[in-house]
Amino acid sequence: MGQDILAELAVGARTSLFIGIASAILAVFIGGLIGVLAGYIGGRFETVVLRIIDIVLTLPFLPLMIVVAVYMGAGIFTLVFVITLVMWAGKARQIRAQTLSIKHTGPVLAAKTMGASHFYIFYKHILPGVVPIFIPQFVTGVNAAILMESSLSFLGMGDPLTKSWGSILFYANSRSAFLTEAWVWWIIPPGVCIVIVVLAFSLMGYYLEERFNPRLGDYSVREKRKKQPVKTKEHQSSKGILLSVESLTVAYPKSGDYRSVVDDVSFVVKHGEVLGIVGESGSGKSTIATAIIQQLKRPAKESGEIYFEGNLVQHFGDERLRQMRGKEIGYIAQAAMNALNPVIRIDKQLQEAVRAHYQLSNKEMDVRVIEVLQQVGLDEKWRFAYPHELSGGMKQRVIIAMALINKPKLVIADEPTTGLDVIVQVEIVQLLRKLQKELGISMIYISHDLPSVLSVTDRLMIMKEGQKVEEGPSVELSKVSTNPYTRVLIDSIPTLYPKKETVEVSR
Repeated sequence: MGQDILAELAVGARTSLFIGIASAILAVFIGGLIGVLAGYIGGRFETVVLRIIDIVLTLPFLPLMIVVAVYMGAGIFTLVFVITLVMWAGKARQIRAQTLSIKHTGPVLAAKTMGASHFYIFYKHILPGVVPIFIPQFVTGVNAAILMESSLSFLGMGDPLTKSWGSILFYANSRSAFLTEAWVWWIIPPGVCIVIVVLAFSLMGYYLEERFNPRLGDYSVREKRKKQPVKTKEHQSSKGILLSVESLTVAYPKSGDYRSVVDDVSFVVKHGEVLGIVGESGSGKSTIATAIIQQLKRPAKESGEIYFEGNLVQHFGDERLRQMRGKEIGYIAQAAMNALNPVIRIDKQLQEAVRAHYQLSNKEMDVRVIEVLQQVGLDEKWRFAYPHELSGGMKQRVIIAMALINKPKLVIADEPTTGLDVIVQVEIVQLLRKLQKELGISMIYISHDLPSVLSVTDRLMIMKEGQKVEEGPSVELSKVSTNPYTRVLIDSIPTLYPKKETVEVSR
């Protein structure tokens, strides 16, 4: 037809990209402003805004676009106006929801309680939490706007004197390119351009969101562990040592340097022994547990050596680590009650822990599930229950059963009584001690609750600010320790009767 398709694609790219980017910027700005204000102010203003958003979202967008475009006349700015009119409502609703979730968080409520101004709350809390969501909203807006522009131009609602990818399709259709061989050169190129640009903006959006969203910034693809000869210390097994941690140091970057959260910590756990790790929040207890099972996330920097059954854990490959976790080392995480899937029955979740390591028949699986539930003090009928049908203590028993179902040699209990009432806490602690004695397993019991640790453990390790303060037999340490920090922890335990103090009487 005498058309220079390559030149038209180049010129049309400017039009399509301008309309897509301009419409997305306006839609995100208007929708973001209205959404943030509605979520933060609330009240009647929020109600009125929501009703307007509902009306806009319920209108059929294509007929609306056609009516407005016909009324205002064809042109680039008409397309930008129409596309913005269609898109802003969805952006406003999603950003309002994000604002509401931030508005009711603890830091915001604390700031309000202390008398912080609305400007301070807005600047310090609302905006940092909402801005990251603007990026995906903008990217999806660009993609949708380019597709809408192409649709409108294809229907003849664009500016006939301005080339765009949609207008190329319009002229191709008006000259019957779909019915001739011209469609190969006249229809496929603009279609490919639209697909490539939409895909490119999506990829850029993913990248920018990971860079600016603090929640996503911590997650990165971990490199596959290289296979290497496993370093061993055979003499440890002969001494009855199951786990040995030597000079473990874990550091995280801060202000261009690394700051240690665990500093040169060493200890051993023998077969059948229970080691308690006690310290205030932030002392590095959970970091040690995470390092043992090699699940520290980037950008953590780890040094030192961890030996399990005489083998250096850091030299394990991915498959060997997978076998170790859950099969040889059971792990009870903090607030483990929340780890249960609310829509899957208890027996299915317990079976999943077994299938990750063993190939058992259904009959053998049922026998093992019933056996482990009875071990933790639950009737077998509860295996058909859903998590919401169980109390907090029962859920915790299920989590303990999940950690024990593969008969591990070592169990790491990271504050297993968190979130439970006092009576249930006592029951869980007694259950762990009972199971440890019956099964003969080794255990690392992590807690900041010193009385419960003293009732369970054989040895005690005191942590403070990432460093090991003291280590020794639990009962002996609680009675004769002279370390100031350990003494303060032990003396802070409330007693039923006041301690007798000796008073010297001078004659």
